[in-house]
Amino acid sequence: MKTILIIDDDGPILETFSMALTRKGYHTVTAGSGKEGLEKARRFLPDLILCDINMPGMDGRNVLKTLRQEPELAGKQVVLMTGNAGQITSRSGMDLGADDFLVKPFGLDDLIRCVEARLERAQIHWRVEDQIVANLRSTVNSTLPHEFLTPLAGIMGLTEILLSEFPKLQEEEIREMLESIDESGQRLHRSLRKFFAILDQPSAPGGETPPALDAASVREAIVTATEAALQRHGRTDDLDINLAETTLPVFYQNLCGIVEELADNACVFSRSGSPIKVRLDGNGLLTVTDEGRGMTPQQIEQIGAFRQFDRKKYEQQGLGLGLVLVRNLAGQSGGTLSITSEPGKGSAFSIQFPPSK
Repeated sequence: MKTILIIDDDGPILETFSMALTRKGYHTVTAGSGKEGLEKARRFLPDLILCDINMPGMDGRNVLKTLRQEPELAGKQVVLMTGNAGQITSRSGMDLGADDFLVKPFGLDDLIRCVEARLERAQIHWRVEDQIVANLRSTVNSTLPHEFLTPLAGIMGLTEILLSEFPKLQEEEIREMLESIDESGQRLHRSLRKFFAILDQPSAPGGETPPALDAASVREAIVTATEAALQRHGRTDDLDINLAETTLPVFYQNLCGIVEELADNACVFSRSGSPIKVRLDGNGLLTVTDEGRGMTPQQIEQIGAFRQFDRKKYEQQGLGLGLVLVRNLAGQSGGTLSITSEPGKGSAFSIQFPPSK
């Protein structure tokens, strides 16, 4: 029997929804506040959570945020409810991490259809994920299927809304959902690209020796890659860049890959509004510095593929592949990666390229 948790400070609504779902064969649990709802979610581990947005104290947004940060509850289906049609859209609901939303007043038939659809989607999601985990568990960390499936779930969820509710949607809502689908697709593409790059790229110099990249192309690659990463995170105002005119023995695309990964890493592990410094000196030393949470010497020593530190404590996206890819790409040019970091104060990631021939 599936368990449904209903969180709403309106007593009559709680009773009505609970009775309707019980008649359909579900086990229902009710909570009259966000705080109580979280306590019951942890106790009962429901299959689906219906949560009103507007509640005194802890509102629905904060309930959802907390749920997504707890390992045992992060994957639960969550439907937000609101009495204000202008308060939330399909896009904003997805951005909050919700799986669906209902605008009050809605009929009991709408409620039942929503619950059934969410539970069916959960079954599809976990069947797919279980199969992938079974295939990959022996070789890589469980963050791999998570990172691939999270954007895929976003794509599928928004596409489902477009297909089922297209006649009811406004043009702006459709545009926002298409933009979100594109963002999820781009994220999935980046993850796959990094994953296969790690498999294909050697970790030491070999093969074709990169020619010297002229100073103008070096500057173009660094600026383009840095801006792409910061724009993706909405942090273009945080960039502090200073580049000497110098040549580097590196392929253009490799340099773009190195810089974008380092800049992306700096964005992920530092607060918006704090500076991200990109420096290149005349001796071929490229450095990207942030003022983020930093790493301990032990964590620096253990950097490797599919490794992320304190993932449960700090929710983040990514496979833990970025620094490994940077090291491998730099190694093709004879460059070396070094890291200096202090917990709570930030990190500096440096690539020392050899002199151009």
